[in-house]
Amino acid sequence: MISRTLTSLTCTAALLALSACSTPPTRQQMGIGTGAVVGGVVGNAVSGGGALGTLGGAAVGGVIGNEVTKPHK
Repeated sequence: MISRTLTSLTCTAALLALSACSTPPTRQQMGIGTGAVVGGVVGNAVSGGGALGTLGGAAVGGVIGNEVTKPHK
């Protein structure tokens, strides 16, 4: 029950953060947000619903999303 609630809160927070922008999010911002949400869900599943696993997964997912969508120079 706690893991489902934590996942719902994480997704809701991500949606609110993205919807609060005054301009449309950039490709990189979308990548970071998507990576963090997906990473949080995977971290939650792998850790058996542990908060540390969820936060760690979200952090790693955000970094991966940032790197994947980084503009080419």
